[in-house]
Amino acid sequence: MIESVTALRQLYKAPSERALRKQLDHLDRHCRRFIELSPFVVLASGNSQSLDASPRGGQPGFVRIIDDHTLWIPDSPGNNRLDSLSNILETGKVGLLFMVPGVDETLRVNGRAHLTADADKTMQFADEKRTPRSIIVVTVQEAYLHCAKALMRSGLWSGEYRQERSVLPSMGEMLKDQTGSAAPPESQQEMLARYQQDL
Repeated sequence: MIESVTALRQLYKAPSERALRKQLDHLDRHCRRFIELSPFVVLASGNSQSLDASPRGGQPGFVRIIDDHTLWIPDSPGNNRLDSLSNILETGKVGLLFMVPGVDETLRVNGRAHLTADADKTMQFADEKRTPRSIIVVTVQEAYLHCAKALMRSGLWSGEYRQERSVLPSMGEMLKDQTGSAAPPESQQEMLARYQQDL
């Protein structure tokens, strides 16, 4: 078991100067462009008991760039567990991992966060279906582009490892097993139709 940073560091080479210098305390034009093109971000948060990573998606640019230090993320409908939002209320810290389909590099943004339900802000994200109930306001403290190695190894955009949905049981079947429900499982088609109504 590795129990100290000193012991850990002995296993690895020192990071390159470039790897250290690429970390910014703001969003430069490259970070901004990456976020504008991104339809998907993983939101990491935590509290005193646990950690959480939550997928967030929308049309490219759904995360709004307010200025070089501020992002707004609308809270779209989900499962209403509110894990990420509760964590933000407790710690005020988030990590973001932005992805752009077809691009192997990713963008990492870390910072402080708070929630707002201010109507002037939420109305800026209104569409024909709904207005978000809240917005995550992120104050950028660290931003840096992450190298392509992980996505290259995974072949994520290549389609090489793409699977047909049928290789797994339906979500309804898996949830029935996990929850012990006596109700018949929702079919994959029923679930997708339900999701479509609430995207």
